Amino acid sequence: MIYIQKMMWLLPVFCSKLRRLPVEGFSAGLVNDDDIYKWEVLVIGPPDTLYEGGFFKAILDFPKDYPQKPPKMKFVSEIWHPNIDKDGHVCISILHDPGDDKWGYERPEERWLPVHTVETILLSVISMLADPNFESPANVDAAKMQRENYAEFKKRVAACVRKSQEE
Repeated sequence: MIYIQKMMWLLPVFCSKLRRLPVEGFSAGLVNDDDIYKWEVLVIGPPDTLYEGGFFKAILDFPKDYPQKPPKMKFVSEIWHPNIDKDGHVCISILHDPGDDKWGYERPEERWLPVHTVETILLSVISMLADPNFESPANVDAAKMQRENYAEFKKRVAACVRKSQEE
């Protein structure tokens, strides 16, 4: 019950803060004012990256036990990236459940901590666009293409950027 009460207080505060003090690189808000668990996000492709100029739509789904557990993030815009699976799910450390990583890729302090905010999550996603983690790709094909055929990778990303501008 305490978690639910805390979450009921935290998420509206985060939403209100982002409306009052927008952060460069993204916008975020509730999909529906009656559902604090589901947020819509617009990630602006970071400057000096292949994603520059893109406007990528995503959804953040918060669990009922937030902030003890992380939200899930899924791009609804097509995006080609080693750390975003083919269905759009984002795979970064801070969105992984807290605790030890059974595969040994991540230290516990790299994983979800209840101190993370919507802002820190989205800034991490923007950072991931500029600097992918090749050690544990969610999209093996994108990772392989980026390493082995960078020209083709650039074309594929450019197509996603153009498509995002038309959505």
